[in-house]
Order: sequence, then C-alpha cells, then structure tokens
Amino acid sequence: MATGLDQIAQGYEQGLRGKRVALLVNHTAVDQWGQHAVQVLGAAGVKIVRLLGAEHGIWSTHEDMEPVDGAVQDPVFGLPVVSLYGSDKASLEPRPEVFDGVDAIVYDLQDIGSRYYTFAATLALVMKHAAPRQIPVWVLDRPNPIGPRREGPLLREGFESFCGLVAGLPIRHGLTVGQLARWYRDRIAPGCELIVVPCTKDTRLPFVPPSPNMPTYETALVYPGLCLVEGTTLSEGRGTTSPFRQVGAPGVDPLAVVAFLRRKDCPGVDFVPVRFRPHFGKHAGQICGGVYLRGFDPNGLSAIKLGVYLLEAFKKVAPQAWTWRSDAYEFVTDRPAIDLLWGSTALRDTLDKGGDVEALLEAAEAEALRWKP
Repeated sequence: MATGLDQIAQGYEQGLRGKRVALLVNHTAVDQWGQHAVQVLGAAGVKIVRLLGAEHGIWSTHEDMEPVDGAVQDPVFGLPVVSLYGSDKASLEPRPEVFDGVDAIVYDLQDIGSRYYTFAATLALVMKHAAPRQIPVWVLDRPNPIGPRREGPLLREGFESFCGLVAGLPIRHGLTVGQLARWYRDRIAPGCELIVVPCTKDTRLPFVPPSPNMPTYETALVYPGLCLVEGTTLSEGRGTTSPFRQVGAPGVDPLAVVAFLRRKDCPGVDFVPVRFRPHFGKHAGQICGGVYLRGFDPNGLSAIKLGVYLLEAFKKVAPQAWTWRSDAYEFVTDRPAIDLLWGSTALRDTLDKGGDVEALLEAAEAEALRWKP
C-alpha cells in the first residue's frame, strides 16, 4: 500500500522539486512511517511557503463549525498558516494571499467518503480560485476508508452548501479524494491544472482520526447515515466517547427506540439501549436516552438506511423529545439543515407526513446505483 504521499517519499516528485508550495493538510498527512507531509516534501526538495487549514484546523484541534484563526504560525513546523474555515461563508472562499508567491498548491487530507465531509469542498474551492491564476493543484491521493460503495440520493439544485457544493453528487460517493477532485474540477473549476498522485492500491490504511468526532473506522462507516442526525435536535453523541455511534435526547425511552429498530431490516448492525450524558454540544450535561450502534458486518451495513430508520424510530417513539434543527448550518440560514444534508426536502417531508420510508430509500438507492462520476 502506498498513498500519494508515500509515492512522493519514494521519489515520485516530478514537477514539485524546487517549487514553492502552499500545503493544504492536517495531521492525517503522514506517510506509512508516520512522517508528516511537511517533512516528506521538504526532503524531496520542495519549498513549503505556507500551510493551509481546512475545517478543524491544521492539527484538528477545533470542533465542527468552530472558526479557526488565520494568519498564525504553526508551533510545530514554524510555518505561517492561513485558515480556509472562518466565522462566515465568505471565509470559505480562498483569499488572494493563499496563492501569493507559490508555484503550486498541494493537498493531503484524509477524506471519509461522504458528500458532507467538508475537506473535499475546501479542495474544490481552492481549485476554483487557482484555475484563473494558472496555479496547479496537486492531490496526494488516499484510499476511501469506507470503500467504493455508493448510497443515498443525489444532491438537488437549490440545496448546495458547504456540505455539498455541486448538485448531482450522492451522499456516499465511493470515490477517493483524487477522483472526487476530478469530478469537482469538471463542474466548478474548468481549466484548473490538476495533478493526482495516485494510491498504488485501494486498501484500507490504519485509521488516523481526521477530525475530533471521527475517532474510528467504525464511526466513518456509519457516518454517511448518522450525520443526518445533525439536522435534528437529537444528540449525535458529540461530547461523548462514541460520536455518531449513539443517538438520543432527554426524555427518550431507550427500550422503545431499540424495539422499533429491531423490527427493521437493517443488516450489519445491532441496537443496544443506552443512556449517556454529553459533556458539550447538544444537551450538554443532561442525561439522554437512546440507542448505541454495534456494527458487526461492514460489508452488509447500509449507512443511509440506518440513518433514516433512526430518525423514523425517534419520530414514532419520542416525537415530543426532538425537532428539526433550525439554526444556521454551515453558514446557511434559509434552508433547514436536514434538507442540506439529504439534498432535498424529501426526507423531512416523508417523516413529517408519515409517508412511505421504504419508497424513499428505494428511490435513493436507485439514484446512487445509476450515478456515474
């Protein structure tokens, strides 16, 4: 197994040696020996001018949607840092100083294969702004840890946001970040010179948590469906040791939720009644009743089906305990978060009206299967 960064370490540095580079990375940008991209590229004769930080920051020290300060110096490598995730929507668009004095942008961030994981959106916006400046963008590719399977509906026009920049992408896309970069380039960054340094084999690497609430491979596996909980006032387990693997709210009967879910056809996962108390985030300091997810078959598990069934369970068993999230989500205020995540109003409408959940899932699955990147 060799990632794009491993390829650089092994001598695949044609076109980068001697170049002045802005490096878009976080702590996951390590080779098979644990050496950071700053070290690897430096040893390959690349001059790193600055570091660029996506959501959560260079060292993944910030929580979701927490602004990251820009124009600082990295305490580890002593390089200047420019943040590409600030306190408003405008901060997501790279400013001119990102490109000042550089010959190329190099990207190395571990993605997790879900449309709404924001690292690829940051890459796409960098490509968009690099294109008219004729600055090439290099992507050091890494495997998609949850594999090539595709799930979920396509994002509809009018529901684009930072958790889905371009209409037409399914929730679980099955692509590596290099493949996804090509898809984005063809749609919003025409003319961008994109160089993808490939992985030599699409095999799952030892997992390095790419963000504070993505601690394990098992978390990444359920995330395409469990992130839908972010569109509600239910706790998705942030502020506990099991984010996205337990869901609940105060006043919920965990036995009733689990009983409902066990009547569903949801292979690859078992449901355990749980009570938990988040230390931050939704319902911080309060005891929540709900369900813990115990996955046992990653090949059989359908994350989207799991996420929808969870929302249906809480809607039927504890409708008084939660509502749809109404505050700003990724700086969008004119559409509910759940619509941005699902990519249309269909999920919210179906659950609110007691509609046919199975028909909704069948339609979403058909879209994913027909989709061609």
